[in-house]
Amino acid sequence: MQTILGSTGIIGTELAKALTQHTDKIRLVSRNPKRVNPTDQLVIADLTNFNEVLTAVEGSEVVYLTAGLQYKINVWQTKWPLIMKNVIEACKTHKTKLVFFDNVYAYGLVKGWMKEDTLVNPSSKKGEVRALIAQMIMSEVEKGHLDAIIARAADFYGPNTLLSFATVTVFHNLKKGKTAQWFVDANKKHSMTYTPDAGKATAILGNTPSAYNQIWHLPTDKNVLTGKEFIEFAAKEFGVEPKFMVLKKWMIQMVGYFVPVVKESYEMLYQNEYDYLFDSTKFERAFDFKPTSYQDGIAETVRSMKN
Repeated sequence: MQTILGSTGIIGTELAKALTQHTDKIRLVSRNPKRVNPTDQLVIADLTNFNEVLTAVEGSEVVYLTAGLQYKINVWQTKWPLIMKNVIEACKTHKTKLVFFDNVYAYGLVKGWMKEDTLVNPSSKKGEVRALIAQMIMSEVEKGHLDAIIARAADFYGPNTLLSFATVTVFHNLKKGKTAQWFVDANKKHSMTYTPDAGKATAILGNTPSAYNQIWHLPTDKNVLTGKEFIEFAAKEFGVEPKFMVLKKWMIQMVGYFVPVVKESYEMLYQNEYDYLFDSTKFERAFDFKPTSYQDGIAETVRSMKN
């Protein structure tokens, strides 16, 4: 049995599809789980409740933690350490391997390429939370109490990726014939991980014994686009003019007074002020995996939105 905790988001969904290449016993766990494959087993659980997590993990060979929380720092500070503690303890109790789907917030501002050995040096409160929960995993690994993988992705985009900033500011606007938006500086390069690649790669890692007790960057096209180039590719696929506006920091701060999620994103804008470069060479070489190109990924995303 392989179990996905927090299965209803886009990564949980893509992972569930990809796991069928490795097993026919898949358990999907969330507050309101939905089948992705016909034979999926569904379990309702609240990840902040230890007994429910313990029951959900029982009988699993591998557990994937792909949960997302409300984008509020006070929610992250209270719930993420509790969820991670529950999941780690449940995995230790049942001798289950853990794969944690992570982002790059813990690295903070990196001038150059982000790699697996990049120093953890968060530049934000959310980054501090991600650094803490990653360290919770690695300290158990170092003590020999847990076999685990931390799989990291850049910002992502792809079909049905509704909460991605690229979907909200670029794809949805262009589809409606509106002006696309980009944060801070559209001439900076910004790596984006294609969600179907992320799902396939996470499934590969979870089913590769030699991949454990390491950090891996999930496959991401290294031919990184600027915001302007990303918008131009998307506009071409929609058959519209590549009109866009750049939202400067002061504009975002003003909007943040009225829109809570924008206020929450303000501390992360350092990711748009500089080139944001994500290196997945380690994974690509280890598994002979070629990431989907931006051209193909954007075309497929637009195709899915048209349908």
